[in-house]
Order: sequence, then structure tokens, then C-alpha cells
Amino acid sequence: MSQAPARISGATRLVGIIGHPVAHSRSPAMHNAAFAELGMDWAYVPFSVTPEALPQAVKGLAALGLAGFNVTIPHKEAILPLLDHLTPEAAAIGAVNTVICQPDGTMLGHNTDGEGFSRALHETHRFLPRRSLAFVMGAGGSARAVCDQLAREGVQGIRISSRTLSKAVALAEHIASIHPGCDAKAVPWGPLEQRAAINWAELIVNTTPVGMKAGDPSPLDVNGISPGHIVVDLIYAPPLTPLLAQCQELRARCLNGMGMLLHQGAAAFTRWTGEDAPLETMRKTLAPGTKEPA
Repeated sequence: MSQAPARISGATRLVGIIGHPVAHSRSPAMHNAAFAELGMDWAYVPFSVTPEALPQAVKGLAALGLAGFNVTIPHKEAILPLLDHLTPEAAAIGAVNTVICQPDGTMLGHNTDGEGFSRALHETHRFLPRRSLAFVMGAGGSARAVCDQLAREGVQGIRISSRTLSKAVALAEHIASIHPGCDAKAVPWGPLEQRAAINWAELIVNTTPVGMKAGDPSPLDVNGISPGHIVVDLIYAPPLTPLLAQCQELRARCLNGMGMLLHQGAAAFTRWTGEDAPLETMRKTLAPGTKEPA
């Protein structure tokens, strides 16, 4: 596995990631492998930043001359007022996962999660959202990114379900307000409503953490899943969640979150460096020797 350059000099460009905790992040290995592959004098460093230290940390990173940095839990929303500008994607989602430190000293907040989701979906299943119907489980930050990206790419309708119905309603209303051409509605969390949404949609996306822990059940009653469905679970560890295992048995086309992790990182890499990311090197670093569900 490639690491940061053996020698870091005053000419080395630095990028990184802030979060709390951050030691588990796979991004440093992924990006440092990419820099090594392209022979770039860059290095990617993780920074553990507590919520109370976020304002000082953001100012410090800019002052230190970083080219940019990623943002992970719990800072994706809290960082918004600390930045100078937001891209339309970040403003629509209400969260930032990538900051670009610009030549004029300002900081631009962006979100590559939606782009990463879309690229992974197209790469694996050649799926284009235009005029399709989608059922999204969850109403948190990942769900906002997925729904916004699907609406941007012309999805005809989205049904959103969350255990807290008010959150699903708020997200559906938000998507409908900024993407008037998208029929976005909330549906209650329950087996009958899920079955109706399955029969209605062709794309099904789980953005909840259910399935991440050993012993977790599937978040979805899979009755009605067929080979005509594409089922995406944004969880990547484990690579085969209970939801995907059940849907594979029903011959649905499946995808876990590893591709999204890869492509959102590659999009950030290009934003910082202006170079195309070496996808295969980054992919091998993220999950050496593993395969995604088909």
C-alpha cells in the first residue's frame, strides 16, 4: 500500500481530512497512493478536530497553506458558516465534504458525495437516472446528497422514507422546492409503504446505517424485489450487508458504498490538483482483493 512521500519538503503540497474521530478514515491511504502513482509531491494528512475546535482549525488550515481538505463527521454541516463560498451542490445539500483553498485566500465548500454516488452507479450498472423512479431510505446528509444528485440528473420521482417521518417530509419538500421537475414525496416507514415504494421504483437506495453492525437486520422488507431493480446500500463495511445479500438472492442488481467512496474521493482529488485521479490505484488501495456485489 502506497503512503505519503518519504521526504516532505517546503515544496510539498498538503491536503487532508478533518473529523472526530478520524483515525479510521481510508482517505489518507487512497490519496497518498494516488499521489505516489502520479509522481506528485503532495501528501494527505488526517487531523482529529473536536467540534469546539472547528473554527480555529479551519482558520489554521487555511493559514498553513493547504490546497484543501475533506470534511467528515461531525463537521459536514457545522463548517458551512466558516467558509467564504459554497458551490450550488453544497448549498443545495446543506453539507460540505470537500474544501478548496483558493489562490485568493478564500475557501470554497463543495460536496462530492452526490457525484460519487452517480459515477459509481453508472460505472457498475450503466444506470442513468433521467426519467427513472427512486426509493430512498433515510433522510440524513447522505440521503440529501443522493436525492439532490438524482434530481439534478432528471429523475422523474423520488419517494423518501425515514423512521422519523418529519425528516423525510422536510427532505422531500426541500428537493421539490429546488428541483420543481422532480416529484419528491415522503412515505411512512412500514412494510406496506415500503412494498408500495418497491413496486413503484426501479432504483432503491439505503442511506441509513442499518446493516453496518453485526446482527443488524435488513432495513427493508424485500418482498417485491425483482431482477428489474437496482439496489444500492451506501454501507461499504461489511461489503455485503443483509439487505444486499437478500436482494442478490432475488437476482436484483446490487451495489455497495465502496464505489461511492472511491468516486467522491477521486472528484475531490481532481478539484484540488487539476489532474485526473488514478482510479484503479485508488480502488486497489481502498479494498485490496475484495469484490463488490454484482
